[in-house]
Amino acid sequence: MRERTTEWLRQFRDDIRQSADPALLGVLRVFGLLYGKIDRDVPIDQSLRKSWNRRLPANVNWKHAFGGIAYFLFMILVVTGVLLTFYYRPSVDEAYPSIQFIVSEAPFGWLLRDMHVWAASLIVVALLAHMARILFAGAYKPPRETSWFVGIALFAVVIIFGVTGYLLPWDQWAYWATAEFTSGVERIPLIGGMIAMFMRGDRLVSSATLSRFFALHVIVLPWLAFGLISLHFVIIRSHGIAGSEHAPEGEGTLFYPNHLMRLIVVSVFLIAVVGTLAALFPRPVGDPATPFYPPDDLVSTWVLVDVTIALLRFVGPVGVFVALLLVAALALLPLFDRKPETDLRKRPVVAILGIILFGGFILAWAIGHQVTVPIGSDTIPQELLEERALPPEPAPDLGGETGAIQSGGEATEEVVE
Repeated sequence: MRERTTEWLRQFRDDIRQSADPALLGVLRVFGLLYGKIDRDVPIDQSLRKSWNRRLPANVNWKHAFGGIAYFLFMILVVTGVLLTFYYRPSVDEAYPSIQFIVSEAPFGWLLRDMHVWAASLIVVALLAHMARILFAGAYKPPRETSWFVGIALFAVVIIFGVTGYLLPWDQWAYWATAEFTSGVERIPLIGGMIAMFMRGDRLVSSATLSRFFALHVIVLPWLAFGLISLHFVIIRSHGIAGSEHAPEGEGTLFYPNHLMRLIVVSVFLIAVVGTLAALFPRPVGDPATPFYPPDDLVSTWVLVDVTIALLRFVGPVGVFVALLLVAALALLPLFDRKPETDLRKRPVVAILGIILFGGFILAWAIGHQVTVPIGSDTIPQELLEERALPPEPAPDLGGETGAIQSGGEATEEVVE
């Protein structure tokens, strides 16, 4: 019986080898898990081994790991986000209770939620470190401009991910941080009002905003991110890692087992770090969101919220506008800096731009992280505050001593004293 089972398994394995198209390995290349080319003229297992034997450029080392770290953090966000949607309910009446259920009753719900929260902040740090390395090393220069543009687009998508996800708990801190952010966007010259109205879907943050943010967060942005990530990997495979054109032929790190083991070590380390942070520093849950009643204090749980608050409180909407202009200049840099020179000492403009952007980010985060003062009600349109302050209209005179009052869809009588 045992020999028969072994023979059946061997035959099954051979059938899979012969029937599987090596082109299926392209999925691994798209998601960055395979570096070498795919040979379609041999069985899939031989094609996999040939691709694994591909050598990476000799200049690839641990300083090139920030992009992979950001990618793996994105995978953590995807997995934990999908599991959280099993319990989350995107409505103003059920969003907050569903969060309470996740953190208190769902099995390991508190851990998944806090890993999601911490990964959302760490991915921003990893992406900034990755961009800084590319900027200062001149790795954005031709022929890698497209890779730079796609990377900037990915960073923008990650920011929008965070903005849309921050409101979903629907507690006081999330609600009023979003209200202050959209109010600041509204005051940006020319386009601010249009962008704020598109984000809110209403005159203030409401159920329409929650529905829009949830749809963007779990439907639109994941597809956009996966498309950009796939394109980013394809471009990197096409042009190679910056500096590889000067590497001697036949030298460098083998993808298997050397680089693959490096990926495994980084992945395990990241899971340990994110899990430890989630367990030791869980994200608190504020009171339920209450429009028109700002909270007594502000607790930020995302690194970019601290940066945005610092800009809005101490510089104003103009600071946000200037920050956007600097990011736009960074994105368009390959169109103007086309010389092959990569020595940073001979690129003072790029050095100054990088120091302003990355140094300013760290400074704004340090300042914004200390802000705990209450958020003012100036984030609410004045006309809405006036409408809320109006006394209720008097009940109509029904001309008798009894009046019919609708309650629960049925008419009941109330004696008027």
